[in-house]
Amino acid sequence: MAFRNKLRKLVTGAIAAAGMTLAVAQAATAAPVRVGYIPVLGSSALFVVDGEGWAKTAGLDLELVRFTSGPQAIQALVAGRIDAYVAGVLPLLQVRSRGVDVKVVASGAIEELSVISRGKLAEGLDAAKPGGLTKEQLTARIADFTKAAGRKPKIAAQPTGSVPDTVLRYWLKAQEGQDLSSVDIVGIDIDAAQQAFLAQAVDAAILREPALTIIQMRVPEARILATGHDLLPGQPGSVLAVVSPNSPEHAPWSGKLTSLFVKGTDLIAAHPEEAAPFVAKALGGGLMKPAVIEQALKNSAAQFVSDPEKIIPGVKALQDFEVQQGVLRSAVPVEDLFDLKMWRQPAP
Repeated sequence: MAFRNKLRKLVTGAIAAAGMTLAVAQAATAAPVRVGYIPVLGSSALFVVDGEGWAKTAGLDLELVRFTSGPQAIQALVAGRIDAYVAGVLPLLQVRSRGVDVKVVASGAIEELSVISRGKLAEGLDAAKPGGLTKEQLTARIADFTKAAGRKPKIAAQPTGSVPDTVLRYWLKAQEGQDLSSVDIVGIDIDAAQQAFLAQAVDAAILREPALTIIQMRVPEARILATGHDLLPGQPGSVLAVVSPNSPEHAPWSGKLTSLFVKGTDLIAAHPEEAAPFVAKALGGGLMKPAVIEQALKNSAAQFVSDPEKIIPGVKALQDFEVQQGVLRSAVPVEDLFDLKMWRQPAP
């Protein structure tokens, strides 16, 4: 009897060990989940998920792929080089209209873009009360600048079709009734836009955090010309989107990644100081001080919102504007782009 019990234990242990070995082997051979992102604060939940080790604990092997603009990430998505995407939502409408099965499964941030200005454009603005200009005040400010400088104000954005470019044009034309020909909009990538502002090559720029905090620290006279709320209340920001989230290849991890992304978003909103080291490492390669990132996270903590339904009205408004401007041929059903259930699943 004793021998049988000992043998049973040995067999049970061997089976357990074999199971563990198989699980490790499967994990080791599983294809990594390639997540494209752009280096802005709205992508922070992704950095927290990776930095905290939550993904590995959940059995996910994340491969983070950096892009300098949303359109670049979209090209990679269409080409099948990434499986998920953390960036602006508008280009995804075009992708889906071409037959690509991509779904927005969670929001990362709202109202993250603001317009920051310097020189004559910023003159007289109150640093403690950013934005809030009336249409008449903005018109006069642009006209005064043009008269004094002998040229139109230059505003750095990102390439045509990107969220920053569309939001800037929407604010100027649809919200404030400005003639777009009254300004020069310069389409460049994210890092270049920040550097152009710091180098005084442009008079304003539409940027997200942490660029806004960095600029205000380096250029004390810089002022926010328009806040994210001014540009568009509920302005859609960074989102988490997954290619074919319910396919046999992606279903095993899409729900887990979404839940962890939401968990990361919640952590940032409640405890930005805990997220700061991971975000600083991802955005600054270890060169950007965590204190700067922590301040930027605190400045925008209320903007970290997971519910994707909250951004649908803003997406519709911007899509309609792009159709009016000829950027899009026609509108597509916005609701079809969204999965409104996956983000509610509990984190693994």
